[in-house]
Amino acid sequence: MKEEASQKYFVKNLIRWNRNENNREMPWKGEKDPYKIWLSEIILQQTRVAQGLDYYHRFIAAFPTIQHLAKAPEVKVFKLWEGLGYYTRCKNLIATAKHISKNLNGKFPDQYQDILALKGIGPYTAAAIGSFAFGLPYAVVDGNVFRVLARYFGISTPIDGLEGKKTFSSLANELLNKRQPGEYNQAMMDFGAVVCKPKLPLCDSCGLSENCKAFLKGNVQQLPIKEKTIVKKTRWLYYFQIDHKGNTYVRKRGANDIWENLYELVLIESKGPEEISDLSHFKKLLGKNKFELLHISPIYKHLLTHLTIYGQFVKITVNNPIEIEGYKKVSKKAFDKLPFPKFISNYLSDKNVPLNLF
Repeated sequence: MKEEASQKYFVKNLIRWNRNENNREMPWKGEKDPYKIWLSEIILQQTRVAQGLDYYHRFIAAFPTIQHLAKAPEVKVFKLWEGLGYYTRCKNLIATAKHISKNLNGKFPDQYQDILALKGIGPYTAAAIGSFAFGLPYAVVDGNVFRVLARYFGISTPIDGLEGKKTFSSLANELLNKRQPGEYNQAMMDFGAVVCKPKLPLCDSCGLSENCKAFLKGNVQQLPIKEKTIVKKTRWLYYFQIDHKGNTYVRKRGANDIWENLYELVLIESKGPEEISDLSHFKKLLGKNKFELLHISPIYKHLLTHLTIYGQFVKITVNNPIEIEGYKKVSKKAFDKLPFPKFISNYLSDKNVPLNLF
């Protein structure tokens, strides 16, 4: 089949599948409110739909409009985001909401370049918001789109290189149904998510398979191709949960590191695994202050895209207040309202950890 005919076949059958077979239901599908579309797209960046759904509902309930989000205390927004990870998304969400509320009279921009200029929004998110909310003719290009196009058209150019990004972006916009960009973009996203899946794609029941080059050549699982490999670093974090008369010592993490703007317990970072049972590090902080050891946790492990984190937690009560630079005491009530990184919140919610601290 010639290239032009192949493209027409692809678009025609993709739209047919979307109208007749696509049963994927999500609360933001068909939504025209750019705020809700934007919120859903930011939540789903680097997050599975199954995990993001509950967060979306909670955010909409807490902040029904962009003005509500802009006026909310930042600690409340971060607490609601807790567990989603990649907290820069939340930071950008807050900044963009405040910018739109303050500088744009609360009105979400309706032109592609203006949407793209917003903090935390890239070409994919701008295309999604633009096409779904305003009918703007811009194609979404994400992992699902890379995969569908690479397989159907048999493209072996690596998707993570400059040439590949240009190739796939150009093809995606060439295929885009300019009269119904929102429907086309949604169809592409859903088709990649439920039919042309990364693993175990439904090739036998796929309406596009008879002209899919990867299917015909038997190399579906080899496409798309990535040329870069992620080099992961490792960090060891030892946290001390220090209690004095029902108050716990915490600090807010600063910029230029993971978990910016979130809170943490007293931290000692090590270059590698250490025997924590002797508490030598902690004794230096305490000086002559007497303490009672309540619990030493097993080693926890947490995976980020470029980082593997290991660490342990130690629960301690002290007889007298202590001074630790950068840390402050907070009550149990205040502590429960603070946003913590998942590495810490997993420990705090662990049912195997003794609960007699407070």
